[in-house]
Amino acid sequence: QVQLVESGGGLVQPGGSLRLSCAASGIIFSTYAMGWYRQAPGKQRELVATITSVKTTNYAGSVKGRFTISRDNAKNTVYLQMNSLKPEDTAVYYCNADRPTQGLSYWGQGTQVTFSS
Repeated sequence: QVQLVESGGGLVQPGGSLRLSCAASGIIFSTYAMGWYRQAPGKQRELVATITSVKTTNYAGSVKGRFTISRDNAKNTVYLQMNSLKPEDTAVYYCNADRPTQGLSYWGQGTQVTFSS
């Protein structure tokens, strides 16, 4: 059974930082591309960042320079370090594991990032 379990979300103030984690089980983690996506209220889910099995990274323009995706294959975990957070970063953040050549794609349950006033 494949499980992707996100953690690390919470309340944050503008300019603050959070680190999200996604622990994977039930897959050969090192062979999957991993990604973070987010969905804000009333909006479609959008790509935030991806990292391939060989650690090539890609970022949405809106987060480039502020967010960093990384992976630890020994821990079956992918991270998203989020710095200089903005109110528009408020969303539910989802972890994705992807092997498009095999048509395999799995999602976590999401973790909420919310700004406090």
